[in-house]
Amino acid sequence: MASRGFWKGYLKLSLVTCPVAMTPATGEAEKIRFHTLNKATGNRVEGIYIDAESGRRVDDDDQARGYEREPGNYVVIEDDELDAVALESTRTIDIETFVRADSIEWLWYDKPHFLMPDDPVGEEAFAVIREAMAVTGTVGLSRLVMYRRERPVMLESRERGIVLWTLHYADELRAPEGYFEDIDGKADPDLVGLVSRLIDRRTRDWDRTLVHDPLQENLRALIEDKKKRRRPTKARHGRGGGETPTNVVDITAALKKSLAAEEARKRPGK
Repeated sequence: MASRGFWKGYLKLSLVTCPVAMTPATGEAEKIRFHTLNKATGNRVEGIYIDAESGRRVDDDDQARGYEREPGNYVVIEDDELDAVALESTRTIDIETFVRADSIEWLWYDKPHFLMPDDPVGEEAFAVIREAMAVTGTVGLSRLVMYRRERPVMLESRERGIVLWTLHYADELRAPEGYFEDIDGKADPDLVGLVSRLIDRRTRDWDRTLVHDPLQENLRALIEDKKKRRRPTKARHGRGGGETPTNVVDITAALKKSLAAEEARKRPGK
């Protein structure tokens, strides 16, 4: 059964409201994590806060949030003051605006979450909102308090549910023009043709295995070796591993050689 306990609240469009549940679409539960240990004793190391001036430990109750207005001078913000300026969008996703689904570039996307109805009574309202976005080719925009801060969010229909994306703020996303404008935009048509042929030979249907993490596989093998008190095996590299390539002097020759290698690799028996 899929987890539904991350966030619960309401999806609202004008006078239509339905209870919903949300869970992150990504997770790292299967990732290998390491603890920091005392190498001499093998015991775990505890992280603590130390006063930068006195060197004394600062307990949780004595810790406060501070904004540095000038070096060494801080404005202290209390928890009740943060609560006073918090937005009301903590538990309600109120869809304020709709835009064309293809009008938001992927650079704005942050984290995906699965949104689903949390009560059978509200499933019809949820389905109507979802299908209306699909039919009109639009996505909904709203704001929501998540991860202790208010975030702009985008809702898009997907199968029987809705995917809610947190979006970057406008002041977080850098304009690409400042980085790309000095790049020479000219490209030799013949070389483009060679690269296009190489791309064609390496094109396949999307599959989630194309973005698997080989490092995790190597770490699991290493851990198993350590459990059995064996020497660690040599790291296993997938395609793309190996030595760092040197500068290519003759790009035409390099591309032709690459195409020949692709042809040889795809021949029967290879």
